[in-house]
Amino acid sequence: MGELNAAAERAGLRTESGRPVRFVPPSGNDPYYEVHLYETGQVHSRPGNRHDLFNALCWLAFPRTKARINALHAAEIPREGGRRGRLRDLLTIFDEGGALVACADASLNALVREFRWKELFRERREQVLGGMRFIVLGHATLEQALEPRPGITCKALFVDPVRDADAQAAEWLGRLPPDASPKMLAPLPVFGFPGWLAGSEHAGFYDDARFFRPRRGESAAGE
Repeated sequence: MGELNAAAERAGLRTESGRPVRFVPPSGNDPYYEVHLYETGQVHSRPGNRHDLFNALCWLAFPRTKARINALHAAEIPREGGRRGRLRDLLTIFDEGGALVACADASLNALVREFRWKELFRERREQVLGGMRFIVLGHATLEQALEPRPGITCKALFVDPVRDADAQAAEWLGRLPPDASPKMLAPLPVFGFPGWLAGSEHAGFYDDARFFRPRRGESAAGE
């Protein structure tokens, strides 16, 4: 934890309330993690816990996005009366399982939005490898990737590949309306990225509708 805090100090990590971000063991008496973090800068991190380690690493890699997620949580919690709303559902899902799709090819981005997975990952494999990046910022997904398997899916935001991805994600979060929900993010089966999982070089890999699901209301090809 000392190395993480030294890195946080070097990077000048701060919450949007202006508090220096530091990683500390949980105290066990703070009912609202996000409010405590916003007010103190203390990120509760369990020693030896991989999930919390990836959370800390994401603070270092995506400081603006993490600070904005925390600030939005802290602002929303007092309004909720103890019941988490859809906006905080979105924030939590993006924090735990978010990814950024950085690609200048609008036709590839359209294939993601339209759930056309085989066309994207198989038929346009070379274009994906050459011009599309998946930037995973969800710390739960990063932990899952230690033991990769079919079914690992993110909720994705599309960003301009020539601009800072962290800044774009923070800006998008800052524009969310009060009635925002997880439906604003695109489902993304990240394990299907060519070469990420063994077997993806075979065309049949992308035929499994359990994982590569069509858009709701549509049938898989051949049905």
